[in-house]
Amino acid sequence: MKQLMMWAMALMLSLGLAQAELNENKPFAETHVIMQVSDAEPVHYKAVLDISNNLTKHYGQEMIDIEVIAFGVGVPMLLAKDNEFADRISSLQKHGVRFYICGNTLDSLERKYHHRPEVLPGVEVVQTGVKFLIDEIQKGYVPIHP
Repeated sequence: MKQLMMWAMALMLSLGLAQAELNENKPFAETHVIMQVSDAEPVHYKAVLDISNNLTKHYGQEMIDIEVIAFGVGVPMLLAKDNEFADRISSLQKHGVRFYICGNTLDSLERKYHHRPEVLPGVEVVQTGVKFLIDEIQKGYVPIHP
């Protein structure tokens, strides 16, 4: 019986530690989601922003941890030039939503157009967007691809 209790405690501790690793800036978050933006249509961008906003309202910004990763043809959502969604993205960032963009896609755009596109302020570049998505899912983030 003592061994069973020790195993149960070890399991609870390991689950607690895994949860703490998700985002130390959101220690009270009960739900962790990562939204994938890999479609070129602005309707998909709008859906990601709407869902992020709705989840933040539903859970409260301290109780939900939201990440957005854009790669491939979804990258324009987070580029600075002529971005109709810039204000909404900035507002969501102020409410704790974190945005990431694929460095490999930026590298490809730079080779194609001979200059690196500028990303919106506060957007973090990760080298391989799909790998980032996989890593976050493995950590425990729930993937959403609207």
